[in-house]
Amino acid sequence: MFENLTDRLSSTLRAVTGQARLTDDNIKDTMREVRKALLEADVALPVVKQFVEVVRERAVGQDVSKSLSPGQMFVKIVQQELERIMGSQAEGLNFATQPPAVILMAGLQGAGKTTSVAKLARYLKEKEKKKVMVVSADVYRPAAIKQLETLAADVGATFFNSSADQKPVDIANAALAEAKLKFHDVLIVDTAGRLAVDEAMMAEIQQLHAAIKPIETLFVVDAMTGQDAANTAKAFSDALPLTGVVLTKSDADSRGGAALSVKHITGKPIKFLGVGEKTDALETFHPDRIASRILGMGDVLSLIEEAEQKLDKGKAEKLAAKLKKGKKFDLSDLKDQLQQMQNMGGITGMLDKLPGMGQMAQAAQAQVDTKMFKRMEAIIDSMTPAERRNPDLLNGSRKRRITLGSGTELQDLNRLLKQHKQMQKMMKKMGKKGGMANMMRGMGGMMPPGGPGGRFPGM
Repeated sequence: MFENLTDRLSSTLRAVTGQARLTDDNIKDTMREVRKALLEADVALPVVKQFVEVVRERAVGQDVSKSLSPGQMFVKIVQQELERIMGSQAEGLNFATQPPAVILMAGLQGAGKTTSVAKLARYLKEKEKKKVMVVSADVYRPAAIKQLETLAADVGATFFNSSADQKPVDIANAALAEAKLKFHDVLIVDTAGRLAVDEAMMAEIQQLHAAIKPIETLFVVDAMTGQDAANTAKAFSDALPLTGVVLTKSDADSRGGAALSVKHITGKPIKFLGVGEKTDALETFHPDRIASRILGMGDVLSLIEEAEQKLDKGKAEKLAAKLKKGKKFDLSDLKDQLQQMQNMGGITGMLDKLPGMGQMAQAAQAQVDTKMFKRMEAIIDSMTPAERRNPDLLNGSRKRRITLGSGTELQDLNRLLKQHKQMQKMMKKMGKKGGMANMMRGMGGMMPPGGPGGRFPGM
């Protein structure tokens, strides 16, 4: 998300770095480029106008401060204004009510409501330790009811059954009664969508809202619809007392206009970002971290949180103990590392959150075959335990057997072996004195030579 905007703003803001003083003249061209960058990112025009005007007013005449150059001051002003239009801080869900806390999900058809219900149920179950029930009031699409039942089973939430011959209000009231009876903390209600905003849909969801009185009414919107996302959110905001927004498919949107427009247009905070198809792909929306990522400054806090949640600590400790004993990093260990990296969003997902690595993440995405890691795992799976422990055993006939068994080419196997040797050298340094510092130096050999334009080893 935000790749295009990050590129444009990063190059544009470099133009003012080094200025002794910020004036109308020396920031005029920069502000024109910032305006163009925001419009190309599909940010709503009223938001762009206000953003540019506020930044210009704050920037002109700023004197050199003790710790910042005027150029850095300007970047700081841009960052602060980005944070302001997206919301000053992350806003969580409100649970200050007699259980169950009812969450109503509203939005257009195809926005990802049903999937978001499952993602939110998993999020509340794992991070908030809540007992969650989900129900579908979408009587127009029996497939949506079945889909939610399947997803609820996947995330471990209680599913309240409903059918197409019932009325949405009756379904919601019955689910609420059951949730109270079974002492659930949260009830999430999925609602029917339409291909466009219409009076019948709005009337139905208003009736549903009045019946169950949800403490949270979340509008689910597809980030890829750009300015339309903000306009649709405004229509729902006028019809319902929304408490927040869930922005879906943000991983597929390189512009980011919706994220920068929705809060300003509706006055409601973005509470969650959908960042993938899996049920764990839901992130709390942090305006300060998002602003930092837009300006190419990375998002280390989110990377750390993701690592704590997704990395297998047991495997990491086991590997560390193994290396300390002087044992070699073998191909089974490499497979574990590949799987852990994929859980973290792959190379590009990790680089994107590191300061100054945004362009390198894009270069990596362009150069790295995303299916490569699956091929590497297939190759390792086709080896015997002895071959994984000692790759030196691999002669011509063994290599032919492995490539046939994994459906790969000899060059794929040789590339894997080369990369394993590089990783093995890095891990050996970890086992010595000053292990982490040595490992970081060793990682220099794994980075693309010549910066973002370079290539990863063997790719």
